[in-house]
Amino acid sequence: MASKEQQPTIGDDSLYPIAVLVDELRHEDVTRRLLSIKKLSTIALALGEERTRAELIPFLTDTIYDEDEVLLALAEQLGTFTPFVGGQEHVSCLLPPLESLATVEETVVRDKAVESLRNLSGEHSTADLENQFIPMVKRLAAGDWFTSRTSACGLFSVCYTRCKNTYKGELRQLFNNLCSDDTPMVRRAAASKLGEFAKVVEGEYVKSDLIPMFINLASDEQQDSVRLLAVEACVNIASLLQQSDKEALIMPTMRGCAEDKSWRVRYMVADKFTELQDAVGPEITKQDLVPAFKGLLKDCEAEVRAAAAHKVKAFCEHLSEDMREEAIMTQLLPCIKDLVVDPNQHVKSALASVIMGLSPILGKDRTIEHLLPLFLTALKDECPEVRLNIISNLDCVNKVIGISQLAQSLLPAIVELAEDNKWRVRLAIIEYMPLLAAQLGVEFYDEKLNSLCMSWLVDNVYAIREAATLNLKKLVEKFGSSWAQHTIIPNILAMSKDSNYLHRMTCLFSVNVLIDVVDPEVVMKLMLPTITSLAGDAVANVRFNVAKTLQKMVPLVNPPLQGEIKEVLDKLNTDADLDVKYYAAEALTVM
Repeated sequence: MASKEQQPTIGDDSLYPIAVLVDELRHEDVTRRLLSIKKLSTIALALGEERTRAELIPFLTDTIYDEDEVLLALAEQLGTFTPFVGGQEHVSCLLPPLESLATVEETVVRDKAVESLRNLSGEHSTADLENQFIPMVKRLAAGDWFTSRTSACGLFSVCYTRCKNTYKGELRQLFNNLCSDDTPMVRRAAASKLGEFAKVVEGEYVKSDLIPMFINLASDEQQDSVRLLAVEACVNIASLLQQSDKEALIMPTMRGCAEDKSWRVRYMVADKFTELQDAVGPEITKQDLVPAFKGLLKDCEAEVRAAAAHKVKAFCEHLSEDMREEAIMTQLLPCIKDLVVDPNQHVKSALASVIMGLSPILGKDRTIEHLLPLFLTALKDECPEVRLNIISNLDCVNKVIGISQLAQSLLPAIVELAEDNKWRVRLAIIEYMPLLAAQLGVEFYDEKLNSLCMSWLVDNVYAIREAATLNLKKLVEKFGSSWAQHTIIPNILAMSKDSNYLHRMTCLFSVNVLIDVVDPEVVMKLMLPTITSLAGDAVANVRFNVAKTLQKMVPLVNPPLQGEIKEVLDKLNTDADLDVKYYAAEALTVM
């Protein structure tokens, strides 16, 4: 980029749009400069295609200097500028400014410039690609600064397939040079694009040229960040090879990556494990990947164990049927049992999110014998996320062993948590209850869980009572107004006669939230009489909550009942308590 002292040449008044752009780009306010860049298409339309090519693009190439934010906007704009320069026939004129932007220090600007160049590559004719685009890639790949060489890595795959064989050989050699570059940032960029490049290279050259690049990057002694990116490339390369070549060319290196001294490399192996499993096939999975996966589940680093634990279900599902049972029961299940009580909560949480999915794989008998004890342990874990992940996936187990067995095994643990001495534990179970009820069904809820949910409404802790009312609303949303009318509303309304005023308040709070989800008939016939009866309560807090509840009921009842509500509010409006008068007056104003 040129320095700020350079001045663009403005010849006459016909260059007025350029002159305006120059002034705007020199403005002190970055926002103004940014807006001027975003208006480039308007300036280009004013200039016309020929003058855009002859004046605007050279100006942008030679004189742009600015904040990274402005350069980012410019890189994005130029990627869509083909129509303004005369279409595909003249698209190559956009390469010089983007080439300059692809060499700047700020990574996001370079990335956006490369993205725009990738988009423009497909708009070049074959001749222009070979004469203009590929020479630009060569210049970037051989640049003095590492910034240009990192940008070059992302451009090989988009031009390789459309050029002649002589260019292809040269591009492969250039990419090889980048894979062994002295600068780690360049090697990282090459490793991140190796898999993408492999997809467009002919099979014979994948084996002869790209496999050595992969091995070189995967064994990079200086930077684990290079090695971990090579793991990702391995998946793409393995999917392109014959079965015999996968074992001979890929697996020795992958075995080394799974035992790499850097936990970050092992983490990447665990994260990509099921993709690698699909790429190498069942035979190599049996021989190599099952032992490797077992090692990752036992890794000394919690991050690696968590990544591997998250893949347990998918890995087991993808095992071939002839080996699945033996591999799970003898090799993986002992590791899984250890992870359920792992000292790291992220590991336990990752496992809890997938372990229920093993039930359909192992079947009813093995689930009852081996998995249910693990579910029970996780359900009692001190970490709320672990418990949530178990409860969230109960339907997987329900389908395999049936609701009666599930209730017999896990429900006591859920009830125990729901009555825990620590109110935060009780609160956590309340938050899971709608999900649990939806998975177990309305009949099971009515029989086993309804009394538990109602007991929370009279808990000593306000936060529990508040959460319990919201829980009822979610249950009504799932099971319907008719169910609520017969199951929970009678119990709630009965609380209006409780001697404890806090319970009468809870009745009002519950009605308040249920109004939104029950039928208007229920509001008018069941709820309204109970609420109006509380208007004469001895406690002022109850009375002003009656006023607030009646205000919410007004739009849901017919005119005669609105008249009754107004009479009650008029009486409350003369109450001795100021808060009661205030809320009654507010409700009357709304009416």
